[in-house]
Amino acid sequence: MDKYALFKECEAHLLGDRQPSSYLRGLDENGGLEEANPFDLLAGLKEIEQSPAFHPEGSVWEHTLLVVDRAAEGRAWSDEPRVFMWAALLHDVGKIPTTKIRRGRITAYDHDREGAKMAARFLRELTDDRVFIEAVSRLIRWHMQSLYVNKSLPFAQVDRMLAEVSLRDIALLSLCDRLGRGDMDEPAQQMEIAGIKSFVERCQPPEFHQQ
Repeated sequence: MDKYALFKECEAHLLGDRQPSSYLRGLDENGGLEEANPFDLLAGLKEIEQSPAFHPEGSVWEHTLLVVDRAAEGRAWSDEPRVFMWAALLHDVGKIPTTKIRRGRITAYDHDREGAKMAARFLRELTDDRVFIEAVSRLIRWHMQSLYVNKSLPFAQVDRMLAEVSLRDIALLSLCDRLGRGDMDEPAQQMEIAGIKSFVERCQPPEFHQQ
């Protein structure tokens, strides 16, 4: 299958399946990722380790599969489901070059920024729809903002984020990212949901809270 046909097939599963991970896992097991550039980028996620404390599911690939399934559950609420689902699939590709071991800890600083650029390059190999490519890239660029905003970190840039993406979709992607981890019981899930609600409230303009 050529890369354009694979792109269309993958998109159909992202937008139509209840659990797109089944298709993606089968594609990987049949060698479909390694055989078609640029999809071999996704195969590289299998080699990237994550901190067991935050990602007991294992590699970035396993995390991505969980996130994609969570995204499929919520894509009906997205402003742009096609953009949203591709962003979910590609949201952590930036961990490939940025993952390092620092002082005994696995880190992936700036993977959001790097991932936005990598996702754009990936999609340019498959489509000339620049509006679509930029929209996916921007969601990936800002997908860590919920953490930065809630922890009042200096990396938080709410105004710039809201100028580029919808609050609904960045909150939805962030929630899928937070829930797409192994061994999450109900209290842990509810805590993550509460965190995203707090993020949304913090991003609302002052006049919203006065209504």
